[in-house]
Amino acid sequence: MRITVIGAAKSGLAAALLAKKEGHNVFMTESKSKDEFKETVSKLDEAGIEAEFGGNTQKALDDTDLIITSPGVPPTAAIIQSAEQKGLKIISELEFASQRLNNPIIAITGTNGKTTTTTLTTYILEQSGKKAVSVGNIGTPLSALVGEVSSDTIIVVEVSSFQLDRIDTFCPDVAAILNITPDHLYYHGTMEKYIEAKFKISKNQNENNLLILNFDDGATRNFASITKARVAGFSMTPLPEGIYGRDGSMIIKLSQEHKEEEIMLFKEIAIPGVHNAYNSMAAALAVRAFEIRNENIRDCLCRFSGVEHRLEKVRILDEVLYVNDSKATNVNATWFALQSYNEPIVWIAGGRGDNNDYSALDEFVGRNVKAIVAIGEEADAIFNHFCTQVRCIRQDSMEAAIDTSRIIAEPGDVVLFTPACKSFDMFVNFEHRGEVFKDIVNSLT
Repeated sequence: MRITVIGAAKSGLAAALLAKKEGHNVFMTESKSKDEFKETVSKLDEAGIEAEFGGNTQKALDDTDLIITSPGVPPTAAIIQSAEQKGLKIISELEFASQRLNNPIIAITGTNGKTTTTTLTTYILEQSGKKAVSVGNIGTPLSALVGEVSSDTIIVVEVSSFQLDRIDTFCPDVAAILNITPDHLYYHGTMEKYIEAKFKISKNQNENNLLILNFDDGATRNFASITKARVAGFSMTPLPEGIYGRDGSMIIKLSQEHKEEEIMLFKEIAIPGVHNAYNSMAAALAVRAFEIRNENIRDCLCRFSGVEHRLEKVRILDEVLYVNDSKATNVNATWFALQSYNEPIVWIAGGRGDNNDYSALDEFVGRNVKAIVAIGEEADAIFNHFCTQVRCIRQDSMEAAIDTSRIIAEPGDVVLFTPACKSFDMFVNFEHRGEVFKDIVNSLT
């Protein structure tokens, strides 16, 4: 079979190497320059995979039986549209890899909280004696696991709407949809199509599978009536069954016939913020499907320190806490971050917008943000929205933003870098952006 892989980033490379290992005739096409993929080119050459860089030509579609597309290649891309016109089958790397795995799979999606919940779920499973691994949108492509893990390893996959948009048979044993707020509309076109892509995580599930839903999120809760899977809900208020909050405690009730069981107090969860209470409930439901005891869940939630670039404590300098939340690439993620601290906040924000509506943040800005330092392409939009509410300053670099924040911040304050924007105006990705923030903060004397 001749297989064309679109995109030379991690997912594309992993899919190409797997397809070649299976004996297929593989061709890779990448629109970006070859200079950006030196390590990838070396691995492709070593595997004997033909590739083109700097543009997608007709050669990529000639005599092709299957297209594997990398996440983020939009439906409007010329190569995708040409493939569709030719009637070629197009699937995601997630779909390609999942067809080759028989492992138990937990799949987690949502606009925000995916990485934390995926990492936390894996952590609880591992600490409870299970074999488990985190893959997918979190960094390691699913294709890289094929043939590399034992069949009893539980695979916890962080899946994005991009990956789900091109699935065919992908069917996780346990799926979780954490929340849905506007994001990636440049790719999906409309909110309706974005929601539709998220629900594809349960597209092939049946009564033998479990779908975990946030019942405090309207768009997510609606899936309960259309899925074929068993549903377990999580909420901050009591539910007939599922996991929920009552009087500051996390309560689980696995069915209407079961008794309530108290897992822990929410204030005992090691990672701060109400959003992490939601993430913890989702993870708890996911691991209970694998018979993990409440005691193990509680112990792990008390110890888990979070993930890099998500409310990550960088350092305390001059009695000011510096926090890296570079993973907050949309307004909703920043909404959660701003409510995670009671201390006065000097907020560093900005980057590349995605039709951002900052009005959702007005309440928290008015409550405990003492100043905003805006950077990137959205600096003017952020300044113009908030300048009548709070002190606002525009800066043209991360270093200048941090220097300004240091001048403004007083002992007991939090300098919170939670951009509410994508990173691509100034940085390669949110990880690069977060590393730059941390490097600068750690160099302060």
